[in-house]
Amino acid sequence: MYYVYILRSSKSNILYYGYTEDLKKRFNEHNNGKSKFTKGHLPWKLVFYCAFVNKQKAKDFELYLKSGSGKAFVYKRLVDVALVKDVKGNE
Repeated sequence: MYYVYILRSSKSNILYYGYTEDLKKRFNEHNNGKSKFTKGHLPWKLVFYCAFVNKQKAKDFELYLKSGSGKAFVYKRLVDVALVKDVKGNE
């Protein structure tokens, strides 16, 4: 399986979009400072992920999420839902 994921920095609240074959390993790499693009915004929370059987479809979806219309989709449909679940989970 191939996973597309969105992380939110607990430090700066920015979002990071990525894809991987091993979500747990990649998430740990982000939170252990092993990614130069994310190590300055530790710690990270996983706010969304989805799985694909096809690698190219996962890459294409990640690229879409990074586009202007993809980011609008993320904020309108994905992140709000994920953040509401995160807040409810911490009550």
